[in-house]
Amino acid sequence: MKTLIRLSIYMKKHWVGLALSFLCLAISAVAGLIIPKILGQGIDTAVKSGLKSSVVIAGIQIVIISVITALSGYGNRFLSQVVAQKISYDMRNDLYTHLQKMSFAYYDRAQTGEIMSRATVDIDAVRMFLAEGFLNIIQNLFMLVGISIILIMLDWRLALMTLAFMPPIAWITIRFHERIRPMWRSIQKTIAFLGTTLQESLMGIKVVKAFSTQKEESKKFKKDAEKLYNTMIDTSRQMAINMPMMFTLLSIPTAIVIWFGGREFANGNMTIGGITQFVMYLGMLAMPIQMIGMVVGMFTRSVAAGNRILEIMDTTSPVIEKPDAVALDKIKGRVCFENVSFKYNEKVAALQNVSFTVEPGQLVALVGSSGSGKSTLANLISRFYDVNSGRITVDGVDIRDVTLSSLRRHITIAQQDVFLFSASLKDNIAYGVPDASMEQVIAAAKTAQIHDFIMNLPNGYKTWTGERGLTLSGGEKQRVAIARTLLTNPSILILDDSTSSVDARTEQLIRKALDGLIKGRTTFIITHRLPIIQNADLILVLKNGELVEKGKHHELMVNNGVYKQIYTAQLQIVEQPEGSITEA
Repeated sequence: MKTLIRLSIYMKKHWVGLALSFLCLAISAVAGLIIPKILGQGIDTAVKSGLKSSVVIAGIQIVIISVITALSGYGNRFLSQVVAQKISYDMRNDLYTHLQKMSFAYYDRAQTGEIMSRATVDIDAVRMFLAEGFLNIIQNLFMLVGISIILIMLDWRLALMTLAFMPPIAWITIRFHERIRPMWRSIQKTIAFLGTTLQESLMGIKVVKAFSTQKEESKKFKKDAEKLYNTMIDTSRQMAINMPMMFTLLSIPTAIVIWFGGREFANGNMTIGGITQFVMYLGMLAMPIQMIGMVVGMFTRSVAAGNRILEIMDTTSPVIEKPDAVALDKIKGRVCFENVSFKYNEKVAALQNVSFTVEPGQLVALVGSSGSGKSTLANLISRFYDVNSGRITVDGVDIRDVTLSSLRRHITIAQQDVFLFSASLKDNIAYGVPDASMEQVIAAAKTAQIHDFIMNLPNGYKTWTGERGLTLSGGEKQRVAIARTLLTNPSILILDDSTSSVDARTEQLIRKALDGLIKGRTTFIITHRLPIIQNADLILVLKNGELVEKGKHHELMVNNGVYKQIYTAQLQIVEQPEGSITEA
């Protein structure tokens, strides 16, 4: 219940639509309760006076009231659906906005398919309850109370005998609720697992086909699908048992009315119209009781879905912007790490007591073996993660004291794992600067050595890249990503091995173009390319998360330490037996 109370906050925004829907519901319910009374009175009048016109008049009145009931019922259903759609719209937007605020640490653990399931299937389950289940609860309660009062007014003895079956029905409903709740929770989780399996299989379809593991992937998906099928069948079985049981209990009160009512009519204590009313009201009572099972199922599923939605909404990002954070205006680009330590988890330290200072405009090369902490260091500068201890400053200001948007406006990173959106090449290049002119886009593309390639395409800059840029080669994607980075004109530039997938000639052209761009800009480069390492103003050598050496190339070579070992090893790899140097 707490879950729905929290979700009901979204209903306050649309209280006008809800009020109108409730008004239509009330009119429909009241009009429905009047029909048996009109019919019963018409029958009694016709029996007493012998006038058939009284039955005709009653029929006309019933038709008119039925039209009112139908119109108000339409208004109720339409308005409730509109409100529910607006609520689900708000929930999806809030969930998406919240996900955008989460740090890298959250997505390191979260599964994309799981998140997608919660943003679609779970929100739709909540919408269905708000559109149908919630109003059904109100309507059913109104009908149960209203009909019970009318039955007591007609004949309190007969009413007590028939209404005595309500507690057993309520008990069955409660038991049904307890049995079905974990089933719906399991269903929601299994749907999420299916989404994750499908998403991973489709995203890695080239790997799947390359290793001919289609059968194994199909078995994995079939296993989850079979689990969902079995759980749904068990849930349907429980619901199928619940409904007939309720109808069986309701058939007993009907038999009591026929027996007791017939005896009272013979004794002159009840009229035919009164018995007719009683039977009709008892029949109407069957509808809300019948709906109890469906509403309970919708309620249970909605609660399970709501819990999964709120689980994301309640998750706070480790990277939090301070309430008094200030905007970072123009910066020179001086970066300082002061005894910085960071862990992705409690077991392994990614960085340990790292300290260094980078002056504005310097070119810094980050060197080390895989897993040494190079990419982690780069991600900390943009505050994708927060340090566990120590601090990072830009121009002397702790990056935790400035707004995230202003910090990242001055820092741009071209990541090793290039991601392109399903959009045109122009839109991908201008992603960080949506209002960039075509001339600016072309200038960035030329600098990244991708302009000529784009112009040779049939649609030029309007060419659609496809999902994740699958229509482009690795080198082409990286050059588009470099162009995207350059267009933002950052004060601090981070290149995370961004030339790893280009050939030697293209790399040389890019590096030559970058020489002019790097001037006056603080640049961090994670690379294994020897020429860049040699020309760096500062080389930071990382090993097992520790900064073991720092300095210029010739200084580190004289030290005869870790850097010289790495450099010598790389040199041996790129040298051919004849002594020629090829692309690393």
